[in-house]
Order: sequence, then structure tokens, then C-alpha cells
Amino acid sequence: MGRNNRILVPEARKQLDQLKVDVMKAKGYPVDAEQPDAVKFEIAKELGIPLSEDYNGKLTSELAGKIGGPIGGNMVKEMVRLAQEQLAKDKR
Repeated sequence: MGRNNRILVPEARKQLDQLKVDVMKAKGYPVDAEQPDAVKFEIAKELGIPLSEDYNGKLTSELAGKIGGPIGGNMVKEMVRLAQEQLAKDKR
């Protein structure tokens, strides 16, 4: 399954994948560091959503959001926390 999303700084992909691994492991999901995107299948299974490794064109955007939301949402929360921590350090 290829990546359809693009990040602004392609060189950051490795760090973003590591962030995904760290955040989702902290949430209790088994994550393979070699395939961090595979966690979406674990979430889909947990939610009873039929996610395929091939074609998912019949999956509604609502269901896709239920899968991606916990991943992206938790990653954003962690990035905000890290930024606040850095700002607090800079003020000292």
C-alpha cells in the first residue's frame, strides 16, 4: 500500500514515522517500527471497520476518519506538547 500523503519536508518522514511509533505505543497499540502505517489496521480491526490493504474506495470518509483520527490526533497532541515544552525551556 503506497503513501498518498505528502509532507512539506520529505526529509522529515523518518522522524514523523518514529513519532507515530512512539505515540501509538504509548497509547497501547502494537506498532512495528519498520511499518508504522500498519497501526491503522489494528485500529480498524478494533473498531470493526473493514480496512483492506488493497482497495478501500467504498470506505466512507467518516469511517476513514475514525481510523486516522486517533493516529493523527494523538500525533498532533504530542507535537503541541513538545513545542510547549521547548517554549518553556527557551523562556528560562
